[in-house]
Amino acid sequence: MPRSQRNDNFIDKTFTIMADLILKMLPTSKRAKEAFAYYRDGMSAQSEGEYAEALENYYEALRLEEDPYDRSYSFYNIALIHTSNGEQQKALEYYKQALELNPRLPQALNNMAVIYHFQGEESAQKGDLETAEALFDKAAIYWKQAIRLAPDNYIEAQNWLKTTGRFNLNLV
Repeated sequence: MPRSQRNDNFIDKTFTIMADLILKMLPTSKRAKEAFAYYRDGMSAQSEGEYAEALENYYEALRLEEDPYDRSYSFYNIALIHTSNGEQQKALEYYKQALELNPRLPQALNNMAVIYHFQGEESAQKGDLETAEALFDKAAIYWKQAIRLAPDNYIEAQNWLKTTGRFNLNLV
């Protein structure tokens, strides 16, 4: 049974009914509607921490979905799951794929910056300051791109960029 038919609470059931009605009325192909249903089930599974199920749904949505913009969000959500699982390299790969299809995803840029910053912190703790600085510079590049797209967001990143002397937005 699809996840969308297993919702237990009133709000989830209401949202599912509304989404199903909208999906039926949309003038789009059966394949696109099916892709959206898998994407929606993936989001539901992900929100409940059922990451394996969510990944299956997102991969199926990617198989069916043809629209690059919509595909970018499946890649983004797959990256989120890999980030949550501590699989940073896999997450970076999926964030990059999301950005190739949709370069206006500041949240993907921010999450990449967070990963590079974390890796920089780890390198610094190990005493590898050269690698740490290179990773911090990478984090700065992605944060500046995210801030350029969403100037009112990522205040902590903006402060970090300023305090480390990396804030000049004209450099990226």
